[in-house]
Amino acid sequence: MRIIVTTSFIAMLSVGLLYFMKISSKQNDSIPIVAVANYGQHSSLNAIIVGMKNQLQKEGFIEGKTIQYQIVDVGFDTALIPQMVQKLKSYHPQVVVALTTPIAQYVKNSIKDRPVIFSAITDPVDAGLLKNTHKPEKNITGSSDRQDLSALLSFAKALLPKAHRIGLFYATAESNDRALVDMMTEAAKKYQMQVISIPVDQQRDIPLRIQLFKDKVDFLYVGSSGPIQPSLPIIAIEARKMGIPVFNLDEEAVKNHLVLASYGVNYARIGEKTGTLVAAILNGNPVEMLDPIYPEIQDHDAYVSEKQAHDFGIEIPKDLPYALTILRS
Repeated sequence: MRIIVTTSFIAMLSVGLLYFMKISSKQNDSIPIVAVANYGQHSSLNAIIVGMKNQLQKEGFIEGKTIQYQIVDVGFDTALIPQMVQKLKSYHPQVVVALTTPIAQYVKNSIKDRPVIFSAITDPVDAGLLKNTHKPEKNITGSSDRQDLSALLSFAKALLPKAHRIGLFYATAESNDRALVDMMTEAAKKYQMQVISIPVDQQRDIPLRIQLFKDKVDFLYVGSSGPIQPSLPIIAIEARKMGIPVFNLDEEAVKNHLVLASYGVNYARIGEKTGTLVAAILNGNPVEMLDPIYPEIQDHDAYVSEKQAHDFGIEIPKDLPYALTILRS
C-alpha cells in the first residue's frame, strides 16, 4: 500500500508540474514579469492576451528583451485556481493580469502586495472588484468587456424584425452572468422585448435545460460566461434542432457557421486597453491613478453567417447601420 500511495503521489505531482509549466520556465530575473491568470483556452480570452502583448510591444516592451510573460490557465476548472495563482506568485511578477470574474475575484482576495489588472469583466462593481464603476482600488483596476446591449438588440431586430423574446443562459455562480441578465433586461425595455433567462448550475445540465427554451424564444444570446461559452457547440446544435437562431458574443463561431450572428466587443481591442494599463504600471504609474476602461461603440463588431441566414430563411438587410461583415458559405 505504501508503494502504491507513493507512486500515485509522484504521478500526480508530475502531472501537476507538467500542467503548470505550459509556458517555458526560462526566466531572466532582470526583466519585468507580467503574470497572466487565465480561465481557459477560448477565442475571446486568447484574443485579449494577443491584443495585450501587441499593445505592450507598441509601447516598447519587447517579449524576451524588456518584458517576459508567465501565462497559465486552469481549463475552466475553478478548483485549480488557488494552485495557479500560487504558482504565478512564485515568479514575483511586477503585474498580475486576471482574466474573467472567478479568476479576478480570487486574485483580488489573495494578492495585495502588487498591481492587479482585471480583464473580461462585465461589471467589476457587481463582481466585487471595485467599489466605484469609474475608480480603481488601491492595487486593482482593469479593462471591462461590458458591451452595448442596446446596439446588440438593434442589430438582432434588423435581422429578425419579428423577434421579441430573447433566450439567455446564466451560470448561477457567476456574478458576471447575473449582471448580464440585469443589463439585457434593461436594454430590452427599449425594444419592447422580453428576456427569458434559464439558470445553469453545471455545464452538464445545458443539453437538458436548453429544452426549456423550445417555442418560448425567438433567438438565443450567448455572452462571455466562462461556464457557458465552452458549451456553445452544444447550445448551437440543440437550438438548431428547435429552429432557434443563436447570437454569440464573438465572431469565431460565426466564421465556422455554427451560429447565425455575433455582435460584441472586439476582444483584441479589450486586450489592447489591458496592455495600456499594464504599460502604465511598468512605467511607474500607481494603480490608484489608473481609472478602469470600458468599451466604446467603435470597439464593437458585427458578423453574420450567410449559410445560417439562408438555412433559417433570413434575408440580410443591405442598409444595416453597423460595420457588418457577412461571412460567405
